[in-house]
Amino acid sequence: MKEGTAADCCSAPDTAVDLRPIEGREADEELAALAKAIGHPARVQILRLLVRRTACVCGDIVDELPLAQSTVSQHLKVLKDAGLIRGEVDGPRVCYCLEPRVLRRLRALVAGL
Repeated sequence: MKEGTAADCCSAPDTAVDLRPIEGREADEELAALAKAIGHPARVQILRLLVRRTACVCGDIVDELPLAQSTVSQHLKVLKDAGLIRGEVDGPRVCYCLEPRVLRRLRALVAGL
């Protein structure tokens, strides 16, 4: 798997504290949307793969999963649309990395159950 450096596609993680409430209708809808995004084992595998990397992952995620390229692309789109990962074009490929702020928010929302 090809990896870039964090500077290649992912800026330094945002360490700001999220002060939005973890209860209430808006928080419930946010949690439901994030849970739906991670509601497939392949998407959980992709997140775990990205967590293990210290830099962005450029291409070849397909080699790590027993799925077709088109299926992996669909899963990456769901994760990106939910804000859990970032994908930036790097020439002919797309580099993916986690969005730590959203992962921290997900953790807080689940902890608030």
